Amino acid sequence: MGKEVGPRTDPFVKAPFDRPISKERSTAVVTYITAFDETRNRLYISPQIEAMLGFSADEWLGDPDLVLKQLHPDDRERVLTEVTESKDTGKPFCSEYRLLARDGHIVWVRDEAVVMRDEAGHPCFMQGLLLDISGQKRKEELLQKSESKFRTIFERVAVGIALVSIDGQLVEINPALREMLGYGEEELRNRVFNEFIHPEDAAIDVDLDQELIAGKRDHYQIEKRFIRKDGGVVWCQLNVSLVRGGEKEHPFTICMVENITERKQLETQFFQSQKMETIGRLAGGIAHDFNNLLTVIKGYTQLSLNQIQEGDPCRENIEEIKGAAERAAELTNQLLTFSRRQILDMKVLDLNTIVRGLEKMMGRIIGEDIEMFTVLDDHLGRVKTDPAQIEQVILNLVVNARDAMPAGGKLAIETANVGLDDTYARTHIGVTPGGYVMLSVSDTGCGMPPEIKELIFEPFFTTKEEGKGTGLGLSTIYGIVKQSGGNIWVYSEQGRGTTFKVYLPRVEEETDALPVQDDTDHLPQGNETVLLVEDDPSLRALAARVLRYQGYKVLEATNGHEAIGTARENGQEKIHLLLTDVVMPYMGGRELVKRMKMLHSEIRVLFISGYTDHAITYHAGLKPGTPFLQKPFSPTALAKKVREVLDQ
Repeated sequence: MGKEVGPRTDPFVKAPFDRPISKERSTAVVTYITAFDETRNRLYISPQIEAMLGFSADEWLGDPDLVLKQLHPDDRERVLTEVTESKDTGKPFCSEYRLLARDGHIVWVRDEAVVMRDEAGHPCFMQGLLLDISGQKRKEELLQKSESKFRTIFERVAVGIALVSIDGQLVEINPALREMLGYGEEELRNRVFNEFIHPEDAAIDVDLDQELIAGKRDHYQIEKRFIRKDGGVVWCQLNVSLVRGGEKEHPFTICMVENITERKQLETQFFQSQKMETIGRLAGGIAHDFNNLLTVIKGYTQLSLNQIQEGDPCRENIEEIKGAAERAAELTNQLLTFSRRQILDMKVLDLNTIVRGLEKMMGRIIGEDIEMFTVLDDHLGRVKTDPAQIEQVILNLVVNARDAMPAGGKLAIETANVGLDDTYARTHIGVTPGGYVMLSVSDTGCGMPPEIKELIFEPFFTTKEEGKGTGLGLSTIYGIVKQSGGNIWVYSEQGRGTTFKVYLPRVEEETDALPVQDDTDHLPQGNETVLLVEDDPSLRALAARVLRYQGYKVLEATNGHEAIGTARENGQEKIHLLLTDVVMPYMGGRELVKRMKMLHSEIRVLFISGYTDHAITYHAGLKPGTPFLQKPFSPTALAKKVREVLDQ
């Protein structure tokens, strides 16, 4: 060992290293006197040297070179330098080093000595003692190994860890938690842990903390929301424990932080799905009973009308009753559709044919201030559904889009073949992996906030003025799609517009009935550098894994600002492709491309988004034909599209 160092500050080993070196002494304590002359003879050495190193005192006194022979080669130069410095300056000599015993084993010693001088001030001899500190060194070595082990776990574990003082100050935060929150290490220094917690959740564990400090509990578990640097919200599960340390140390808490955002989203989807099922059963039962009552009302009103002459004052009243009964019957039929109790006339269809057949009618519905266009896949697969019902789906979505653009705008209807993989299915309740036909309707209207988006498919929910809507349009769509074995999802941002995506199972010929599997072994390879920018951690991890498997070097970033920093850190090394989401907080994909071109002028760009490519053209101002990959995408589609863009 070298000269004594100051106290350690690592939270894992704070207690041991804040104390002075152990005062433990071996029974082998050796005193010595060594002359400073040309003989280098030891004038005296105590007999305990034999117990320490296996050499007798006479052997040490008789061989002035023995100490150099037994001094560990790695320590020799340092110790001799320290002895010379002490001799020249008169400072006390104090050093720790290794000596080789007679049998070859290593003995750690602490050598403390003073230099004695004659009347003229010349050094005459060194008087000191040797202390066997091998036991202490073994303890330190074990402690260092333990520290290294815990440090490795702290740095590499996928779960976030925060060490927090009793007053709430961040002592240390591991890389996993820094990535979870989107902050760099320096940005978290001298910060308060509660700064990153959602204001609504900041105080929910105050009582638990007090119980922890008071010793009433050993730990507690709680769920909280954290605010990322980019403004996003992350749901986390915290496991909090108190570490009390030594007498001179302040206690602190260890917070194990697990990202449960995906689980919470799935829980929300599940509860929403369960709620929709419950509402559906209730609505279906009510609609069935009401239909029976309405049948009686309509029947008797018709009989009455047959018996009342024209001009009779009662006839107009009964006709109003009949009209109201018919309107009520239409509502109950919509409720039956939502509850999936309608009898569907299932046919194998080409959705392109359905859309083309409705174009004139849709043009009349939307009016002249809305520009409508269709982008239909020429090789679209077939679906099996009720033709009349799917027409109702399309028309209701178009009407909904029209109502979202009172001042005019653009409306896009698109069809495409898509593959929904296991990853997509795990994050979307009710989705079975496989091949689908997608029908999307996009508008550039006002968009919806999250709290509205969660309720739009519920019966009788509407944002329209009273009397201007029943609130059954979207719920009817939901029922038709579900009864056809499909799914419907909505992507919306306030002020930017909304996209509804309907996924219906693709109907294949007998020979193509098996699900198409991604064959990554035969995908196009590459060795270029790709900068991947995606704020969804699950999707980013999947894309990075696919691209690395194909041979690409992948740089990852969670947002535009981080992407710029990553590009600069990469130095002069060329980045061949920017793979980025279009819609991101603070810096959209279009702005990111502009800034990235300043750093890498020849960089190629591939956009990804939950919106369709033609809809995003109007949402983000991208030029038509801009390379684009629509979510959800399969690994095959990603690898092929990346290779296609790089080879252009």
